Amino acid sequence: MSVSDLHNDTAYAPMSGGDVSLLVSEVQGPASRHGRRRSLRMQLAVKRTIDIGVSLTALVVLLPLMLVVALLIRLDSTGPALFTQVRWGKDRREIRVYKFRSMRTDLGDATGITQTVRNDPRVTRVGAVIRKTNIDELPQLLNVLKGDMSLVGPRCHAIGMLAAGIPYEDLVPDYHRRHSVKPGMTGLAQMRGLRGPTDRPGKARARIACDLYYIDNFSILLDLRIMFGTVLAELRGGKGF
Repeated sequence: MSVSDLHNDTAYAPMSGGDVSLLVSEVQGPASRHGRRRSLRMQLAVKRTIDIGVSLTALVVLLPLMLVVALLIRLDSTGPALFTQVRWGKDRREIRVYKFRSMRTDLGDATGITQTVRNDPRVTRVGAVIRKTNIDELPQLLNVLKGDMSLVGPRCHAIGMLAAGIPYEDLVPDYHRRHSVKPGMTGLAQMRGLRGPTDRPGKARARIACDLYYIDNFSILLDLRIMFGTVLAELRGGKGF
């Protein structure tokens, strides 16, 4: 049984292989399924507690850095320091996501459909640095604190996002199942280095496969592994642009 089963009455059947734990649950009967649901609910409660504690602590500790970044953005180019964008949230609900502005206001894409490429002329000088280090995403801690996002989950996609010029919904039939949980600031795909523009269908499918694997195998331990793995990956040098 996956975390997405908490939002659906019917269990998800994997595309390949099979979920042994789900089959065992079906054999053991309603009592076992109830126990697994209760365990998942407890883990989700712990996950939310971690989200609140970490995001609140990080916002307090990183406030001086965020104020300096905001000032540098304002000095480097005209426009606000923060940038907001409507993206997919849990259950395909529209949420407004916060980021530090990294692009020129006259060239930026408010929809987020146009993906950023290497040496993108829309990116400012300060924007190039904060994107490389992922500092531009620190304001999303506010989204986590509000409950729109989680620290870990499928990355938050812009509505109508394209992959290799094709809508994600057309490229990956099971695409919207990734929205059965809250989007995350980081996720399994990012920890595995699947970042940057999705200029080939295979890249997009690989990322969605990671998202669905995460949903079907959710646990607090997996969340912690992804968080620590993300920190280690960033310490080795960010790959954003």
